[in-house]
Amino acid sequence: MKIHRISVPTPFYVGPVNVYLIEEDPLTLIDAGPRDDASLEALRSGLKKLGYKLSDIKRIIISHAHADHYGLARVIVEESGATAYIHEWDAPAVSGGTDYSAYRELLTAAGVPREAIDRMEAGYEKFQGFAYPLDHVETLKDDGEVLFEHESLSVVHTPGHTPGSICLVRNSNRLVFASDTVLKTITPNPVLSPDPINAKRRFQSLGEYLVSLARIRALAPTVLKGGHGDDVTDYDEHFHRMYRFTNARQSKLLTLLPKNGATAWETSTLMFPDAGGYHRFLALSETVAHLDYAVAENKLAVERKGEQEVYHVP
Repeated sequence: MKIHRISVPTPFYVGPVNVYLIEEDPLTLIDAGPRDDASLEALRSGLKKLGYKLSDIKRIIISHAHADHYGLARVIVEESGATAYIHEWDAPAVSGGTDYSAYRELLTAAGVPREAIDRMEAGYEKFQGFAYPLDHVETLKDDGEVLFEHESLSVVHTPGHTPGSICLVRNSNRLVFASDTVLKTITPNPVLSPDPINAKRRFQSLGEYLVSLARIRALAPTVLKGGHGDDVTDYDEHFHRMYRFTNARQSKLLTLLPKNGATAWETSTLMFPDAGGYHRFLALSETVAHLDYAVAENKLAVERKGEQEVYHVP
């Protein structure tokens, strides 16, 4: 199994995305890059340098349902007849038919003002424009296998960044395709999402993410290939750094929370006062994730006041 990394530019602040070509039968791409002319040109060019065309691809494994990772998948499918795969929990998000009403309810509960919700919805629609919707995907499950002629990759469900985020593990040498679950220099954002089982509830992203990090650690990975940036070669150090970061942010949150309590929106403006535009949604996502985790750890309590949830020290 030969593995090639193709760096594909994106129009987003995160910078280039890593697309991986698995040179084995069937010829497989892990992720695809966003719907963008420069991204498509870079993908074509990267494949050409390796002796392939887009039409040679037989399979696309989508690591999670964010536009910078699946946006061009439909172009590849249409040119090659390839089959696209994604975890079952993220499959609805790549179909292009996402009902934003579930998000509006979650944002209302978080105390977000109506005009800010409208702006976030407009931003969401704009972001979705960087991905072609997929008419059909095959779904993956935890502990499943992606088979090649001579080897296989194991599917490890690692929810957190999105509900359906996955890692792929090459068991022969414990190499892990970690996508955005493990990034060398970026802390993945636990994006605010409806729960895939019950859309009326909020997905407990941070708690799930920490469990995912521990599960990856149990695999004793040798190298992790992320969705952005360079490989991670010392996962134990990374694991402990992420836990220190989480604990530090929890401490900061508890310090900032007013004595009479606050909504997630109010707390996010204290945690991240300078965030603007789409970063305001990411700041809210991060804050909600930490508030929910603090409640789960019995450090905070939450009560419903009308349509909003208010967090306070018990």
